[in-house]
Amino acid sequence: MSPHKEENGSTKATVVEEKPVSVPAKPKHQAHCASSTHHNLPIQKVTVHPLVLLNVVDHFNRVSKTQNVKRVVGVLLGSMKKDKTLDICNSFAVPFDEDEKDKNTWFLDIDYLENMYGMFHKVAAKEKIVGWYHTGPKLHKNDISINEHLKKFTPNPVLVIIEAEPQHNGLPTEAYIEVQEVHDDGTPPIKTFEHVPSEIGAEEAEEVGVEHLLRDIKDQTAGTLSQRITDQLMGLRGLSDQLGHIEEYLLEVADGKLPVNHQVIYHVQEVLNLLPDVSHPDYVNAQNVQTNDQMMCVYMGSLVRSIIALHNLIDNKVTLQKAEREKENGDSSAAVGTANGTDKDKKEKEKSANGKEKDEKKTEQKDLKKDDKSKEKKK
Repeated sequence: MSPHKEENGSTKATVVEEKPVSVPAKPKHQAHCASSTHHNLPIQKVTVHPLVLLNVVDHFNRVSKTQNVKRVVGVLLGSMKKDKTLDICNSFAVPFDEDEKDKNTWFLDIDYLENMYGMFHKVAAKEKIVGWYHTGPKLHKNDISINEHLKKFTPNPVLVIIEAEPQHNGLPTEAYIEVQEVHDDGTPPIKTFEHVPSEIGAEEAEEVGVEHLLRDIKDQTAGTLSQRITDQLMGLRGLSDQLGHIEEYLLEVADGKLPVNHQVIYHVQEVLNLLPDVSHPDYVNAQNVQTNDQMMCVYMGSLVRSIIALHNLIDNKVTLQKAEREKENGDSSAAVGTANGTDKDKKEKEKSANGKEKDEKKTEQKDLKKDDKSKEKKK
C-alpha cells in the first residue's frame, strides 16, 4: 500500500501495488477439499450467520445497479470461540474498486473502514474485525495484498468468498486464511491462501426470521412431497458436482498438472472404501429384496387409492339417487296437496251456493206470509 498525505493531513486510501505478490492459481475444486486444511492453523472452522449473507447480497445488488463491477468487498465482524471456530455474525460494506486490466491497481477506503468500525464498536463491543469478504466467485491475484492491509485490525484475517449469484449447488461460502508455503528446493516461501471449512449457522432469532423469508420465497402451491423431491434433487446435483470436482483434480494430478497431495488421495480412498461391492451376490440379493419390498408398498398404495376412489364413486351415486327420490316424492306430495285443495274449494263453493238458495227460499216464504196477513186484514 502506498498512501500519500494530502494537504489537510488525511490519508487517502488509494492503493497501488508496486511489487505484485504472486498467488498460485488454485482450482475451484481444491477449495472444496477439507483435507488440505492444516491442523496448526489459528482457525479450524468458520461459521457464517444468515445476516452476513443478506448483507452481502444487498451490497452486491446496490452496487451492481449503479456500477459495472464484478465483485464487492466488505469487512466481517465476529468473535473467536475456544474450539478455534470463528463465528461471523455481522458485516458492513467498504468502498472498493480495481482495474480489470491491471489487478495490481486497486482502491480500498481505509478511512471509511475505520469510521464504520468505530460506530459498530460503540453498538456491539464484542464484535471485532475478524476478516473480510468479496463476492468472487474465485480468488484474485490482489487478494493477498488486500489481506495484508486487514492485518492492521486483526493478526489473522480470514477471507470468505460469498457468491451473490451462485452458479452451483451447495454452500455459497468458501473460507480461506493466509499461510506461507515453504518449498523443499530452497526457494523463498510465498504467501498463499489455505482453505478452511465453513458452514452456515444461526441463532434461534435468526432462524425465525429466515423461515419467514423462505415462506415468501417458496412456492406456496407446492406440497410437502414435491418440496422434498426438489430438495433431494438439488442434493443429488450438488453431490454430482462434487464428484466432478474430484474427478477433475485426479485427472490433473495424473497428467502432472498438479502435484500429488497424499492427504487428499487418502481421503478419496476413504470415500471409495465406503462404497459397497455391487457385484457381490449377497448385495445383489439384498438389493433385489429391498426393491421388491418397495415395489410391493407402491402396489399396495395404488390398490388402496383405487378402492378409496371406487368407494367415493359409489357413495356419490347413492347420494344422488337419494336426492332424486326425495325430489320425486316431494313433487308427488305437492300434486296431491293441490288436488285436495281444489276438491275442498269445490265443496265449500257448493255449500255456500246451497246456503244461498235456502236463504232465498226462506225470504220468499216470509214474504208470502206477510202478503197473506195483509190480505186478511183488509178483508
